[in-house]
Amino acid sequence: MGLWAAFEAGKSGLKTMLIDVKGAGAGASGGLLGALMPHMPDRWSAKKQFQFDALVSLEARIAELEAITGLSAGYRRSGRLIPLPKPHLRDIALRHQADAETAWKTPTRAFHWNVIDAPQVAGWVRVEAGAAGFVHDTLAARIFPRGLVAALAAALATFPNLAFRKGEGVSAIDAARKRLHFTSGDSLSYGACIVAAGVSAFQLLEALGPALQKPLGQPVKGQAALLAADVDPGLPVIFLDGLYVVAHEGGHVAIGSTSENSFAEPFSTDAQLDGLVAAARDLVPALADAPVVERWAGLRPKAIDRDPMVGPHPDHPGIVALTGGFKISFGLAHVLARAAVDAIEGRAMDVPPGFTLESHLAVAGRNAP
Repeated sequence: MGLWAAFEAGKSGLKTMLIDVKGAGAGASGGLLGALMPHMPDRWSAKKQFQFDALVSLEARIAELEAITGLSAGYRRSGRLIPLPKPHLRDIALRHQADAETAWKTPTRAFHWNVIDAPQVAGWVRVEAGAAGFVHDTLAARIFPRGLVAALAAALATFPNLAFRKGEGVSAIDAARKRLHFTSGDSLSYGACIVAAGVSAFQLLEALGPALQKPLGQPVKGQAALLAADVDPGLPVIFLDGLYVVAHEGGHVAIGSTSENSFAEPFSTDAQLDGLVAAARDLVPALADAPVVERWAGLRPKAIDRDPMVGPHPDHPGIVALTGGFKISFGLAHVLARAAVDAIEGRAMDVPPGFTLESHLAVAGRNAP
């Protein structure tokens, strides 16, 4: 999110400094999966419409990035396959199919949630997994996280109004004096500050006001793996019971991710990932003997109200939050970053009300006696 915010600020001509303690993509954005999944098309709401619009608009934004840098972000609208193991799931899916025909439309394009009897490509997903059929949705997409990070970092290097400060973390924000304090002991003044520090952002934001009844958010550990497999990179993402299988370019398939609220080792992989790999091998015949070339673990920021957290602090409008995307950051980061820069430039943010920092502070007990 921070890279997109710097990109938007750079495009707006703002004098900007990007502060990054470990380098671009060192947090959750440096993972392997990159699945861009829409909300279910039923019970349509303003929040679902916001995510739909973001997923649709991302395609053009990636094309813009790739034109600037000549780098590939590994984006493809490959769609998604969901096996339906039980008859009642097919009934639900058929209702969603009708919902999508109304909800998943733009003025020039329509996307579909198709209930089918068998996958159109043999050998990609085990047919027996869909005893009651499959869903093939045409809205879902994928991106290679490290490709996107590299493209954003390269694009930022083209802005003369953007500077970088690396190797130092922010230990505290002095909102009254508008100064950032670094772990090195140094400090820096600012005019406005976007706090997009992943899981570290929660504590920085909590320290800006009265004590809250609950934390603003928490880290959730995720584990994923990258396998080497000679498969078509255009194959749809497979989703079943929390398991994603994502075909990427270069003969790689990513699988993931765990969602662990409790953990002893945040950046180590363990038997939970072994279980995902085994499940993926069972579900996808092409992965039966595919070697694991990388195992990854990282922490994703989950805000207290689960939705992303963006917008100015009610007591310190020069400080703008941008975190909490959890599992949907890659699909929304570009529009949330634009909203954060809009807030800095004095424009209203075009985001659902529940996304705002003020809303999250209220859920955390800011106004409690």
